[in-house]
Amino acid sequence: MSSTATVVGAGPNGLAAAIVLARHGVKVTVLEAAETVGGGTRTAELTAPGLRHDICSAIHPLGVASPFLRDLGLEKYGLTWRFPEIELAHPLDESEAALLHRSVEKTAAGLGVDGRRWKQLFGPVVRSFDSIIDHVLGPLFRLPRHPFRMAAFGMRAAPPATMLARGFREEPAKALFAGCAAHAFQPLDRPGTAAVGTMLVVSGHRHGWPVAEGGSHAITLAMAALLEELGGTIVTGTTVRGRADLPETDATLFDTSPGGFADIVGADLPDRPRRAMRRWQHGPAAYKLDLAVRGPIPWRDPEIGRAGTVHLGGTIAQVAASEREIVAGRMPERPFVLLGQQYVADPTRSAGGLNPVWAYAQVPHAYDGDATDAVLNQIERFAPGFRSQIVDTHVTTPADYAAYNLNYVGGDIGTGANTLRQLVIRPTLAAYDTGIPGMFLCSAATPPSAGVHGMCGYHAAHRALRHLAAG
Repeated sequence: MSSTATVVGAGPNGLAAAIVLARHGVKVTVLEAAETVGGGTRTAELTAPGLRHDICSAIHPLGVASPFLRDLGLEKYGLTWRFPEIELAHPLDESEAALLHRSVEKTAAGLGVDGRRWKQLFGPVVRSFDSIIDHVLGPLFRLPRHPFRMAAFGMRAAPPATMLARGFREEPAKALFAGCAAHAFQPLDRPGTAAVGTMLVVSGHRHGWPVAEGGSHAITLAMAALLEELGGTIVTGTTVRGRADLPETDATLFDTSPGGFADIVGADLPDRPRRAMRRWQHGPAAYKLDLAVRGPIPWRDPEIGRAGTVHLGGTIAQVAASEREIVAGRMPERPFVLLGQQYVADPTRSAGGLNPVWAYAQVPHAYDGDATDAVLNQIERFAPGFRSQIVDTHVTTPADYAAYNLNYVGGDIGTGANTLRQLVIRPTLAAYDTGIPGMFLCSAATPPSAGVHGMCGYHAAHRALRHLAAG
């Protein structure tokens, strides 16, 4: 008789775990509280009719780089990656924007005196990236297949982002790297913050920063179609509040926050893992605007209009100051804003002469103020006249995100603060094991953390397969 498994949550990691199990002959059922699969990858018409807005995750450098997702052949199930002409732009007040191209050489050529250093720093890792990414996107405590290549990555990933950026002489290169590192939602002078920046820069050079045609929901719809072809079952509109809501199966995997898992299993969780789950710290939040805009954004530097992603934060000092403020619980006057021009790569997102603009500010955890003007001011700073082109606005506050997805506690869309401790212990040293035999955590709170790559689910599922094999 084949083994059975239940997966709680149909986000990218829950679906990834289910696909791995189904590929190994396990009979899998996925339970999802919402009416559709997707988690952080859903897409909807939030403003004008016909405009497709990504509700949360929108740009996918780790999705296209993920060895697991690349292996699935999701193109057969409707997923098409679309790439902008320029992966990333970082505008500056006193100079032209810093631009990240797929080509290391082209990027370096635009960075002037820092071009050579950029190539020296990132070029070797770009060339070896595909041979180490399965290790990078996984638990820390494993012997790498390519130790010297991993060491080269580690030397760039371990320091504070501000320390790594000191190797650059001028602002464009410093700011370009700092904007990537700011995806960690942490002060840039903390150890390990260079890891996120290095990962995103290198992934952009090797695989690009694409969007999914039609919206991010295409990723998880394709995963769901593959899972059902493999014999898996997905049940939506089903909320798991306690163990009584779970069927009897040989293994259960939870695409939930650590605290959410503890709430479900209650007193069955042993004391030590319970303390770890309850101690899990959530990080700063996202405050998002979805905008219907008439025509292209009037960027002061026209090259920015060719980029799929724009980082609005100014100099490295300004980005670093914003990160310090949000972690300290204070709303910065000029927050770091991530802006997506998905329509640049995917015109199907637009309709009726209107373009959908996706932009969120990094704000303090559970921030309950109004950051709308702060976000718009950062855009207007580099695109004078932008406000006059806005036709409609949809706001998603941290509280809205927390209500939308129970994993996003306090508006933390990463399911946990990227502190040095939590980068190592996610959420325990045992990673996917929960302390209850046959139950495993597979959410972004486990290695390798947030991102639409499916690798948390992939690794958790392989841990579950070892449990099933042991009988």
